[in-house]
Amino acid sequence: MQNNTIVQLDGVVKRFPVGRGQFTALKDINLKFKAGEFSGLVGPSGSGKTTLLNIIGSLDGPSEGHARVLDRAVENLSHREAAELRNYHIGFIFQTYNLLPVYTVFENVEFPLLLQKMEKSKREKAVMDALEWLGLTDKVNSRPAQLSGGECQRVAIARAMVKRPEILLADEPTANLDSANSHHILKAMVRLNRDLKTTFIFATHDAKVIKYLRRKIVLEDGSVTKDEKKEPRSKS
Repeated sequence: MQNNTIVQLDGVVKRFPVGRGQFTALKDINLKFKAGEFSGLVGPSGSGKTTLLNIIGSLDGPSEGHARVLDRAVENLSHREAAELRNYHIGFIFQTYNLLPVYTVFENVEFPLLLQKMEKSKREKAVMDALEWLGLTDKVNSRPAQLSGGECQRVAIARAMVKRPEILLADEPTANLDSANSHHILKAMVRLNRDLKTTFIFATHDAKVIKYLRRKIVLEDGSVTKDEKKEPRSKS
């Protein structure tokens, strides 16, 4: 891949079996993402946003074409290699927080580092750093049921960021939040992008998210119809 390009999609097609036929969810996608971008895949439900995000995240592979992520060909990765790529280099944030209800905030954020078998002292520092970034140090011993929706999503972001991934993929991260919490979360993501240089790629149709993007890629019926750079709403 070219210098500074961390995701490259060339002629990506994705088909799913439907009955006796096939449904084409993605059609000839050609995109590049550079390190440090704050970009979004924008479009209505069914446009192919999540499917494309899953391929970038190595959760799925293309039916045709090539997808290179951090200089690895996604279509050639074994299950183990794809899991390793995700565990060490890619963070995920979903609209459902997917927090473990019996674990504390600290334990939820710590979980990805246990998978990496990081030593305890480094693990504890990384968790507390992540909680400090997201303003959650006072919630360290709380459980998800004791938190608001906005706080749960901040814990989910801390869990995704604790391993300091090169890429963070966010699928409708504000779908379950009110306007005030959405803006609070998005400003936190902007700061993380600025301070840690993490590449953010969103899948969204939320106008609040779109206002913060610096690049908007519009998908319709599985095809890219527009790819434009724009001024972000906020740099704070």
